[in-house]
Amino acid sequence: MKEGFLIGGGLIFAGLMLQLAVGGVAWAAFAWPTNGIVLAAFLAIAAALFVLRRRVYAFRFIATYQSAIPTLVYAAILTTVMGLTRQTVDGKWLGNMLSFWPFVLIYVYMALTLALVILKQLRAVMTHRSLSTLRPSLLLHLGLFIALTTATLGNADMQRLKMLTMVGQPEWRALTQEGVVRDMPLAIELKRFIMETYDDGSPKRFASKIQVLTKSGKDIQATVDVNKPVEVDGWRIYQYGYDTAMGAMSQTSILELVSDPWLPLVYTGIYMMLGGAVCMFVFGGRRQRA
Repeated sequence: MKEGFLIGGGLIFAGLMLQLAVGGVAWAAFAWPTNGIVLAAFLAIAAALFVLRRRVYAFRFIATYQSAIPTLVYAAILTTVMGLTRQTVDGKWLGNMLSFWPFVLIYVYMALTLALVILKQLRAVMTHRSLSTLRPSLLLHLGLFIALTTATLGNADMQRLKMLTMVGQPEWRALTQEGVVRDMPLAIELKRFIMETYDDGSPKRFASKIQVLTKSGKDIQATVDVNKPVEVDGWRIYQYGYDTAMGAMSQTSILELVSDPWLPLVYTGIYMMLGGAVCMFVFGGRRQRA
């Protein structure tokens, strides 16, 4: 266990040195296809470590609970700090934990531990050539690995833009978080802005009736609420804002457009984790009674 905490501490120290030397992790550099190449290389490294585990003690140690538990402790502490600290896209150090090297290195090491544990469990199944050796923990570990890696690497491909729409004027352009104007694969026209208020005049609900036109020929009429986005060709359209000076008479509506192509894989991993947890509860209880 001491070795596990020393390794985790070493990763945090190395991360701090990298943070001082090169700044935060530049996730934009990992956009597709780079993130796909990185994932393939990571899997190849994990496979190589698994093959060499009997010859090298360090590789064998990574897949043990003495390594996993300290890593989980460090990850839990850093994640708690993340939850207690205001996170911004342009934040520094603890203000942007997703780009904070110690945070990233700990999670990479945790993903490596998961990969070796999964390979170890799969080898047991292949060795006995029987599905009876399958354990619910395999589903849980595999789901966590998929969710962890795809959420991290997919972050580089996520796009979040703002679009100012006006009544009677189709808009093809949107603004990135960096303030860059981009032409979009779809146009949105505001048909009508909707606002419902409480008795004191404060907003109760605001939404937009919109028409969406795509370059593929789709023509969609929809209503976008704050918590009820509309999905078109991989883009989720959210209600974001409006002309507060005009209130219910606003002729403009600000929409947020979000694209996250890796999100289905993240959800797949989460569902696998839930399935593994349920199976562990059900079948684990049966084994104990047996």
